[in-house]
Amino acid sequence: MRTHTLIGADGRPHRSAVPGTLGGNRRGRLYGRLDCPSALRAIARGGYTADRVFFADEPTAVAAGYRPCAVCLPEEYARWKRAGGDR
Repeated sequence: MRTHTLIGADGRPHRSAVPGTLGGNRRGRLYGRLDCPSALRAIARGGYTADRVFFADEPTAVAAGYRPCAVCLPEEYARWKRAGGDR
């Protein structure tokens, strides 16, 4: 059985039998869709992958201290900004 490494709500990696539904970047502390154009461009340029992380869902990413991507999750990002998330 294949296992996947996901980041949990505590911000630590753990094994899962189910792949993540969201990807993120550890250095930028952001998360987004797996098909995010911004992330795919960064990966194509040869960057990003060393710091790539995955989450089971959005509540887990938020609990782990990550913010939504402005490119692929603009509504969530705007909500985060309004809530003072950039402080």
